[in-house]
Amino acid sequence: MLNWNNLDTLASYQELEKAERINLAEVMSGENGAERVKTYSTPIVDGLTFNYAAKAVDDNVLAILDKLAKEAQLVEKYESLYNGAVINTGEKRLVLHQLTRGQLGGKVEADGVDKREFYVTQQKRIAEFANQVHAGEITNAAGEKFTTVVQIGIGGSDLGPRAMYLAMENWAKKNGAFKMEAKFISNVDPDDAAAVLNSIDVEHSLFVLVSKSGTTLETLTNESFVKDALAKAGLDASKHMIAVTSETSPLAKSDDYLAAFFMDDFIGGRYSSTSAVGGAVLSLAFGPEVFAQFLEGAAEVDRRATNKNLLENPEMLDALIGVYERNVLGYPATAVLPYSQALSRFPAHLQQMDMESNGKSVNRFGEPIDYVTGPLIFGEPGTNGQHSFYQLLHQGTDIVPLQFIGFKDSQIGTDVVIQGSTSQQKLCANVAAQIVAFACGKADDNRNKNFEGGRPSSIIIGEQLTPKTLGALLAHFENKVMFQGFAWNVNSFDQEGVQLGKVLAKRVLAHETDGALKVYSDLLNI
Repeated sequence: MLNWNNLDTLASYQELEKAERINLAEVMSGENGAERVKTYSTPIVDGLTFNYAAKAVDDNVLAILDKLAKEAQLVEKYESLYNGAVINTGEKRLVLHQLTRGQLGGKVEADGVDKREFYVTQQKRIAEFANQVHAGEITNAAGEKFTTVVQIGIGGSDLGPRAMYLAMENWAKKNGAFKMEAKFISNVDPDDAAAVLNSIDVEHSLFVLVSKSGTTLETLTNESFVKDALAKAGLDASKHMIAVTSETSPLAKSDDYLAAFFMDDFIGGRYSSTSAVGGAVLSLAFGPEVFAQFLEGAAEVDRRATNKNLLENPEMLDALIGVYERNVLGYPATAVLPYSQALSRFPAHLQQMDMESNGKSVNRFGEPIDYVTGPLIFGEPGTNGQHSFYQLLHQGTDIVPLQFIGFKDSQIGTDVVIQGSTSQQKLCANVAAQIVAFACGKADDNRNKNFEGGRPSSIIIGEQLTPKTLGALLAHFENKVMFQGFAWNVNSFDQEGVQLGKVLAKRVLAHETDGALKVYSDLLNI
């Protein structure tokens, strides 16, 4: 039987609060540091490793975190989730994004439907459609191939798929898997849609409208913007658009679309990149085979996350070190720092995934909690970030834990030697230097040049960013967020915090305002 208890009621948490703190600068210096880097490491999948040597933990803290994992029944709760329990207590729903990439447990049924079969069927339908587009069997009115795919969606319908597309684009071009260029329209700001439409040939473009409910205001507004552009070009919008939606939405059986592919309420937007939401655009851009490799990497991590041995479960380990930093050490934020330009939008995706999931102040039962939960998440790719906000990270008054991501080889596979080293070597040299600089610091009599160190970080090290390692990377963070939500005893799978603003915006547009809302509306000439 599962016990859903608040973090601060657990005996292991009380023990964690009393655990002796380590001197990170000391343990990361000299031969001690060298040994830690070799030891404090665990594989995520083949070719991807989680190294936590520069985190402020030791064997004692790790042993207590293991106790916490067991007392909080983290793996058992994960097992309950993938076997079809109603884990989303706020909306009374199952949570099934892992099921889009593999069958971890027993058969999961909802509304009389085998959900794994449902997701596989949608993936097969998308694959067939994408192959027909690539083969020129589905064309524009002139019988010419589509060359561009444009995703219209917001939030999870944009951030994840966009980040995944950008992460795979160069790899696909290098490996002969690039089929169609992808663009994304998300912001209701008309400048967003106009900028995309001005950059493409609409006659040879296929548009993917993504809205689970079929009623998302921003998405439907942008759809109208696109349909207007198609009409002005003399094109039939229904021959240029497909929908990704639920089977019960008004978009599902509409003649306005070439085809409709389905999602359901059991997959939240921020967890939807491995569903039809990411599947349609990524399969069109790179081919179904590449999307299948992406799913394979995610599925492998999902399986590994079932391991009850904390040191062999990098997702749970990453999660609990984060809980220790947030709740015991009192650190307010986490910076995600990929040393890979391909992952330029990955931190933005993680902002939504983490902050929308665990930005909660009540537990799963709606009761206020007396401890902090999800951290602020931000980040930029290295080395750009080093010339931006690293000053605060190194010498600011707040300590911010860091999550680096780095790869030994670039995606392009070619490089040039400049001043005795390649560009990739220079990139990797920077991330190695930053880890040690943050941890160990540097003493200087000039206080302006003094670095105290003691600033913790971890790094995920990969051989190369491929579709499979990208899927693994995505699932690592999805499962990390899930385990943290379990530890904090919050519901990580609803997002009521985004609703109030939407409600008030509708009042403004209906001119049903008073007080400050009316004044702001008048100031903005609404």
